[in-house]
Amino acid sequence: MPHRLMLIGAAPRSVNGTLRSLLASERSISCEARTWDRFQPESLEGWQGDLVVAEANGEPTGLLRLVNWAHGRARRIPMLVILSEDMPEDVVQTVGAAVDDFMFTPVRSSELRHRLARLLGPVRNDPQIVETQLLEQAALAHFVGRHSGFVQMVQRIPLMARSNAPVLLVGETGTGKELCARAIHHLSPRKAGPFVPIECGALPEHLVENELFGHSRGAFTDARSDQKGLVAMAEGGTLFLDEVDSLSLAAQSKLLRFLQERTYKALGSDRFACSNVRIVAATNRDLEMCIREHRFRNDLYFRINVLRLELPPLRERRCDIPLLTEHFLRSLAEETGTHPKLLSTSALRLLEQYDWPGNIRELVNVLQRAAILAPGCKILPAHLGIPIQASESDDGQVRFNHARTQALEKFERAYLERMLRRHQGNITRSAQEAGKDRRAFGRLVKKYHIDRLNP
Repeated sequence: MPHRLMLIGAAPRSVNGTLRSLLASERSISCEARTWDRFQPESLEGWQGDLVVAEANGEPTGLLRLVNWAHGRARRIPMLVILSEDMPEDVVQTVGAAVDDFMFTPVRSSELRHRLARLLGPVRNDPQIVETQLLEQAALAHFVGRHSGFVQMVQRIPLMARSNAPVLLVGETGTGKELCARAIHHLSPRKAGPFVPIECGALPEHLVENELFGHSRGAFTDARSDQKGLVAMAEGGTLFLDEVDSLSLAAQSKLLRFLQERTYKALGSDRFACSNVRIVAATNRDLEMCIREHRFRNDLYFRINVLRLELPPLRERRCDIPLLTEHFLRSLAEETGTHPKLLSTSALRLLEQYDWPGNIRELVNVLQRAAILAPGCKILPAHLGIPIQASESDDGQVRFNHARTQALEKFERAYLERMLRRHQGNITRSAQEAGKDRRAFGRLVKKYHIDRLNP
């Protein structure tokens, strides 16, 4: 079946001609073109197509009306938006948080081809392709959010899953690093093998080697039989090293040798065993800082930092809090067999103002407690138990600080994107013009999850 596209632009040829010429030899498509002056968002109510491609040059009123209408629909309408470079920053942020993907003019054919392929997927109804898509939907079902940085992070998970290279997950406590690790495992060719998580911080230093590699009978006084280590238990699957930064330098040395040689020897054994496991490591610390402080080996860092995935903290994706609260309240109700409780407007405002040092994990705990303590069907601010000094809605200082933080973040993002566009994504030249250290500039780019090749 051909893909059905709805093309909306200032003139029928603007978008329609570009796509037709690009995709004529690429895939079978059916295009329907509309112009902004004759388009009403309500006309999409019964539309059964695959993708809306909207080109917004100049006046963004029609685009904002479309985005706001689509945002409130129960049925999700996939949407790709093409924006002009002079589009106001507030429009870009609104669109970026609501649609599936967006890009800026001038449009490069290779980039547009890549975006469409990612959004549309294969044309053929190949059973293996369908199975892969179903697996992705199941593995990524618990990732809830529309924040652009979060969406980009989730989109990288299936790509990383196809490889056998080590993955390093970086993020604060409670951002969902183990959830990402499990998704990578279940989407990989190793999905039929075991997923073995290791809490590195819970391993006693004198038992690390025994826990990882096991021991043979007689290796020490109480070793009355052979015992497998965690590496052997993960054979053919994935070994997840959580809080890898908490390992001692001696333990890091043993882990490094294992990663280099892919062999290990159980305590008391006289032979080496080969290992077939994939390593996924996670940390909530700055490993580069740990290296400078001589608390982490740089050679181990280079071994595990092949594929890197950075998880944004919840305070950087406040726009996702309404979606997350709805999702978690519904899940909690399903667990208890009750109707989901509703969140009052004032309670939601408190959640959006709070800084969430415990991130998603803390949000789940707050909602679970509130669902239990709220006697009626609605959750009020008093049921949340959030520290008053951090979230009191009538506290003018909190509102001022929150507004100041948002304004600063908006300025920094806009400034970084402008510098990167001016220098075609070159970090060094952008940092020089901005008068900042290159590494500091790079950290800001990472903080806002800006694609430097397409800012």
